[in-house]
Amino acid sequence: MATKKTAKKKAYSASSIQVLEGLDPVRKRPGMYIGGTGIEGLHHLIWEVVDNAIDEAMGGFATQCHVTIRPGNEVSISDDGRGIPVDIHPQTKKSTLETVMTVLHAGGKFGGEESGYKVSGGLHGVGVSVVNALSEYTRAEVKRDGKIYQQEYKAGVAQGKVKTVGTLKNKKETGTTITFRPDPTIFPDTTFRFKYIVDHLRQQAYLTKGFRFIIEDFRDSSDPMKEARFPQQYGFYFDAGIISFVEFLNRGKEVRNKTPFYVEKEQDGVAVEVSLQYTQSFKEHVYAFANNVYNPEGGTHVAGFRAALTRVINAYAKKNNLLKEKDGNLTADDVREGLTAVISVKVTDPQFEGQTKAKLNNVEVRGVVSSVTAEGLMQYFEENPKDAKAIIEKCLLSARARLAARAAKDAVLRKGALEGFTLPGKLADCSSRKAEDSELYIVEGDSAGGSAKQGRDRTFQAILPLRGKLVNVEKATLDKIVKSDTLKPMIIALGAGIGDTFNIDKLRYHKIILMADADVDGSHIRTLLLTFFYRYYEPLVRDGYIYIAQPPLYQIKKGKQVRYAYTDAQKNEILKEFGIKDATVAESDSEADDASASLKGSGIHIQRYKGLGEMNPEQLWETTMDPATRVMYQVTIEDAEEADKMFDVLMGSDVAPRRKFIQTHAKNVTNLDV
Repeated sequence: MATKKTAKKKAYSASSIQVLEGLDPVRKRPGMYIGGTGIEGLHHLIWEVVDNAIDEAMGGFATQCHVTIRPGNEVSISDDGRGIPVDIHPQTKKSTLETVMTVLHAGGKFGGEESGYKVSGGLHGVGVSVVNALSEYTRAEVKRDGKIYQQEYKAGVAQGKVKTVGTLKNKKETGTTITFRPDPTIFPDTTFRFKYIVDHLRQQAYLTKGFRFIIEDFRDSSDPMKEARFPQQYGFYFDAGIISFVEFLNRGKEVRNKTPFYVEKEQDGVAVEVSLQYTQSFKEHVYAFANNVYNPEGGTHVAGFRAALTRVINAYAKKNNLLKEKDGNLTADDVREGLTAVISVKVTDPQFEGQTKAKLNNVEVRGVVSSVTAEGLMQYFEENPKDAKAIIEKCLLSARARLAARAAKDAVLRKGALEGFTLPGKLADCSSRKAEDSELYIVEGDSAGGSAKQGRDRTFQAILPLRGKLVNVEKATLDKIVKSDTLKPMIIALGAGIGDTFNIDKLRYHKIILMADADVDGSHIRTLLLTFFYRYYEPLVRDGYIYIAQPPLYQIKKGKQVRYAYTDAQKNEILKEFGIKDATVAESDSEADDASASLKGSGIHIQRYKGLGEMNPEQLWETTMDPATRVMYQVTIEDAEEADKMFDVLMGSDVAPRRKFIQTHAKNVTNLDV
């Protein structure tokens, strides 16, 4: 798609903007517009404004977007696009800038090319007005017609008319800058995550080749309210677009086809870009975008891509005698293993599910993507026979593993059905049969498992003690996983199947809680379990079913008072409450004994828990299992790419990246428990 400014374009004026309805509901129900008021919803404010800059780029009107974060979590987003019109709008009788900023569904994105945009990511036109409504302060600044215009708002309400605040030396200069501070009465946490923004802008730069993104963070890392002397700064610009994206996703991995496949073509009004590359890993990574908006649930473009991929691989494999007729066809699952692909489409009138645009629904897109992918992939195979053979060999290996895994898995599930789910010495089930009310504690060790069984609430809490060595699923195929003495009881207990038989509706517990010791071994076990869930039960991770129990590190007693500390900082605060002012002395005294210590003359006794087994059932219930008092971390994936890369580094077969990671971060380890 073109990204340079062009001279002859249709006029962008007040008549380009259409008004559909008002802004009132936004502050009352923000979740309907940004998906929620948590961290993702907070950052969605930035994405909405950035999307407008990208829309300008896709129309050929802008070349760059500049994001600046200032103390107090104030954000400015500038582009060098055409600038929002400021003349009087024919419907609202107000400035078009004020209309766009204060009226819901007011934007140049509803009438195709005649109304301002041929394609647009910000389909619904709610973006900047929603950002304005959910900010305690907003300022819009527009450069166009040789002047600089400005208007300010509080909680979405204009604080005066649009005014001229300056003139431009370069009369042809245009652009828009939106500055806002999120409203703390709406967002519990208004602190923007720099890395989160950097990763998103990097992704958008891959998808908008030839468009430059710059991000600067002027907040002091020690105090977000103070200005940093040297800002953090990143810039992104990619000429190769999604080819670079695929290579970035596969960095550090062993790839099958050295040259990534790429095709770009416009057909029937739909612009299609597809790039793919296979790795030696077992997991598929497909990232789908419509008008630069990420669609985590896929949609018609993904369906078209998958159909073409399976069809072409089978056709080429049989044509070149790599797949025998008697062997049948490779399935869609066979061609997914190890696949990394990016699918990007540009559609004039995209139809999404919801404002968060999780899934693309345009029926016509499926056929176009399928046709473009099939034609391009067959040509790629003919021109790169070595890469084609390497890909097909990978798919054939996946097919053999799938058949072996299915046989082993069926045997496991049949055995589990015969034995029932209350396996002797392992699963202690709860009495509730309502999955939404039930919890499964996966507990490290028999000792802790015994305490957990005694201390639990049998009504809704089930206990599964781990026995034996956990399998590193990064280095194991599915058939080995379902045969594992440690993972097999877990698969049966969950009741949702695994692999191609996974069905989340059959999940027997809606809280799956990992409970391990607060030491190196416990961390290792948690990492192995998280790897297992991420690789084979990713929907459970994404939908928030997985939790990590947080047992206390210390029990602190003074007379009849008993307090628990989950961190060293909490321990020191409790000691201060008990009259111990010198935390340094308390720290050294408490470490006099590996297990416990008494602060001489203070009447205070500190016990350092080395493992869950040191707590009796009552203590374990009170500190770690009682819903009224326990502390748990919900496992979420804010950045699937980064999480996936970290699992590859820490748990994969390639030693070099892991060694580099350890060398880089070893100096940051301050409390290594060996």
